[in-house]
Amino acid sequence: MIGFIIAGLVIGALARLIKPGRQNLGLLATLLLGLAGSVIGGVIANLLGTGDIFELNILGFIVAVIAAVLLIGVAEGMAGRRSVRR
Repeated sequence: MIGFIIAGLVIGALARLIKPGRQNLGLLATLLLGLAGSVIGGVIANLLGTGDIFELNILGFIVAVIAAVLLIGVAEGMAGRRSVRR
């Protein structure tokens, strides 16, 4: 479980580095989006038959980072809409 949390934090941090521009997300949001990305990556890797959902492999890691980048983009878009409405 601790390894999964650390992997989520690393994946979230990598996603923030890859995504251009400034992100207004805190450490907890980065961790949660990284965890969500790692679950998505694990599920896709499992569906492709490259390993178990909680097993760290290259394909799952790459998909997890891509998913986390997309999730960060969605989170920024939602946060931007909330601040515009005020």
